[in-house]
Amino acid sequence: MRQGPETTTSDQPSDVVVDPTGPADDAPSTPEVAAPKKSRAGRDLPAAIGVGVGLGALVLASLLIRKEFFLPLLVVAICLGAWEMRRALQSARINAPIVPILLGAVSMLMAAYVRGAEALAITFGLTATGIIVWRAAEGARGALRDIGGGLFVAFYPCLIAGFASLLLAEPDGHLRIVFFVLVTVFSDIGGYAVGVLFGKHPMAPSVSPKKSWEGFAGSVVVCTIVGATSMHYMLGGRWWVGAVIGAVAAAVATIGDLIESSLKRDLGVKDMGNLLPGHGGIMDRLDSLVLTLPVIWGLLWWLAPAAG
Repeated sequence: MRQGPETTTSDQPSDVVVDPTGPADDAPSTPEVAAPKKSRAGRDLPAAIGVGVGLGALVLASLLIRKEFFLPLLVVAICLGAWEMRRALQSARINAPIVPILLGAVSMLMAAYVRGAEALAITFGLTATGIIVWRAAEGARGALRDIGGGLFVAFYPCLIAGFASLLLAEPDGHLRIVFFVLVTVFSDIGGYAVGVLFGKHPMAPSVSPKKSWEGFAGSVVVCTIVGATSMHYMLGGRWWVGAVIGAVAAAVATIGDLIESSLKRDLGVKDMGNLLPGHGGIMDRLDSLVLTLPVIWGLLWWLAPAAG
């Protein structure tokens, strides 16, 4: 009769079972590697803060040295954002023609700065024509779908970003860009801080479950204060004009966040990219900024026109 292997020895108690696969007592223990700490809102907060501060410093430096230095930064950011949008659309089998989109983005941003709003509209029309002709030349299969995707990317973010060029072209354009960035970024900061601390009532749970009405209220309050202060001390305008612009910017920035979240859910992607640690892609950082651009430009043009 066959006998199994013994599991005890003479110097080992018979009631102790040895795990042959376990580590030896004298084997060095492997230290646990801590995962990057994330905030309650799901971000890698230290990375997000570091990237945000770095980008803000780069933008501010370009504007303070010479405002035209901001233009190439804008062109690079929007071209990268358009590339990300095109890649995200590919997950829905939409192949937007990237060459006319990028050429159009550069043309729209430069033309808006040099020749104004009319040139921005003309170059968008030319870009749209280029997208249609380029894609039609590649064949009929899926052409309508791809052309629609291309026109969407040419509009968002490329055409809308042209309003940043219009802001920059004003005599005090560097200050107007800083004003725009301040009210929009502080909308995110106010909404994030208040939402994390006090958020209990979801604003749009099916689109962005972590966005709350309390966070939105924080955005409006913080943006109103920052807008009033910046308008008075930086642009020399009436404080209430800045307060109005700040409150409207908070609402539009929140809508921009929700639109971007809706697009990502529809496309089945978490982020538009991974270029910016703690943020995702360029478009994940530009979502609220882009949509507020034409609104802030219009309100400044109407309520606080540049002198000279």
